[in-house]
Amino acid sequence: MKVTILGNNSALPAFGRHPTAQVVSVYGELILLDCGECTQIQMQRYGFKWRHLQHIFISHMHGDHYFGLPGLINSMSLLGRTAELHLYGPKELMPIIQSILDVAETVLSYPFHFHALPEGSEVLVDNNSFKVTCFPVNHRIFCHGFMIERKTKGRKLLPDKCREYGIPAIFYDQLKQGEDYETKTGDIIKNEWVTEDGPSPKKYAYCADTIFTDSFIDIIQGADTIYHECTYLESDAAKATARFHSTATQAAQIAKMANAKQLLLGHFSSKYRDLEPFRAEASAIFPNSIATTEGTAYEI
Repeated sequence: MKVTILGNNSALPAFGRHPTAQVVSVYGELILLDCGECTQIQMQRYGFKWRHLQHIFISHMHGDHYFGLPGLINSMSLLGRTAELHLYGPKELMPIIQSILDVAETVLSYPFHFHALPEGSEVLVDNNSFKVTCFPVNHRIFCHGFMIERKTKGRKLLPDKCREYGIPAIFYDQLKQGEDYETKTGDIIKNEWVTEDGPSPKKYAYCADTIFTDSFIDIIQGADTIYHECTYLESDAAKATARFHSTATQAAQIAKMANAKQLLLGHFSSKYRDLEPFRAEASAIFPNSIATTEGTAYEI
């Protein structure tokens, strides 16, 4: 499970940094979190295949988080996409998308499903590979963060060992669940002889634009990795509060309170060219803090 940062700047692109967008890869499936300008270009640049993308989540209706969406939706249709696409976002988003499609008389080549975000927390997707839960944060307008949980797929089979012990393929699902195999003669083939530990469950919390608040700590508690906005440094804390944003110090405090393992910093104001002070400021409170770099894939 990895997250690749496509854009980590705030409202304005600056210093080679783009507005917010990131791709989470889970067992080869792609999840897009927010879709600022140039998202489709960034996806192409970093080798992401749109056919693996089925779920897009938009946190709120500030343009730096969704202005890239109409172009992405249209481009996938122009390229003949047939797989369905699910979009999750504020209820105000769909009329905008529909108006753009209507004035161009665009008919998408694929099934397109829109899901309005609720006011509170709710499970949005729950399949065999992952679960996505939304949770409200505290921004100037209606805004949500997202928790993505990778599920375990059980034990990992060792095919050569399974064949060596003569275990039929029909029993493989039970092996993945940790069961031993009993032969026709009553011998027991221990599960650990023919399997090894599979991928463990993982949690990634995407904390979208928000003022410093502990209101969602219970939801992100124990996350392996947290992405938290830090639009400003602590020297601009008053400005952060006035604009319903956070500082690097505050992001680190949230990661510490949540007992996270790793903190990714992003949504930097265009007033800052150098990002090292963000890392330094956060690391003083939460040592495993990273000022993200666009195009980098971070293991969750």
